[in-house]
Amino acid sequence: MSRRLVNITLDNLDDLPHRCRGCVFWELDPVSRDRAQESGDAGLEKEAWISSTLLEWGSCGKIVYVDDVPAGFVMYAPPLYVPRSVAFPTSPVSADAVLLMTAHILPEFSGGGIGRMLVQGVAKDLTRRAVKAIEAFGDLKGEEGGCMVPADYLLSVGFKTVRPHHRYPRLRLELKSALSWREDVEVALERLLGSMTPEGALRPV
Repeated sequence: MSRRLVNITLDNLDDLPHRCRGCVFWELDPVSRDRAQESGDAGLEKEAWISSTLLEWGSCGKIVYVDDVPAGFVMYAPPLYVPRSVAFPTSPVSADAVLLMTAHILPEFSGGGIGRMLVQGVAKDLTRRAVKAIEAFGDLKGEEGGCMVPADYLLSVGFKTVRPHHRYPRLRLELKSALSWREDVEVALERLLGSMTPEGALRPV
C-alpha cells in the first residue's frame, strides 16, 4: 500500500469530496458565500481562492493519497486570506498564526495514520515558513460533518483557549511544541479528522 502527501493545487482540487469541492464557507464572507451558492458559482469561487492564495502565499492545503485514491485532506491559510475568519465573535486570529480551516479523512482510511501524515505535513510546512502557531475557531456543539473543528477535540490535542466563547472559542497551538505533541496529539487528531468526514466517498483518481 503506497501513500503520498501532496499540496492542494488547481490540478487536484477535484479530488476533494464533492461537498467540500463546492464549499466556500471559509473562502468567502457570509454574504458573498450565499450569493455564490445561489448563482451556482461556488466551485469557481473555490478555484479562484486556491489560485490567488497559492500565488500570493503558497501552499494552503494537503491531500493524502493511498494507492492513488484520495484518502483525506486539510486546508489552512493566514487569516488575511480567510474572509469568514472575521465573522466569528472571537476573531481576529493572531497575526503570527495560520488558521486551521477544515480537514477530513475518508472513513475506510481512519486509524491508518492518515491524520498523522497530514498533521506532520502541515507542521513541517508551516515551521519551514517561520509560522509560530496554528489557531482555529472551535465549535462547542461539534456537529459531525460540519466545516468547523469541534472545540473539545482541539483541546484534547493540545490547543489552548486564547479567547473563550459559549459556542465559538478561539484556540491556539504553538508550533514550537510540535515535537512534544507529535505522538499523542496526532493519535487524537486522527480521531478528530475521522469524526469530520463528510458523507459519501472521495472521487478516485
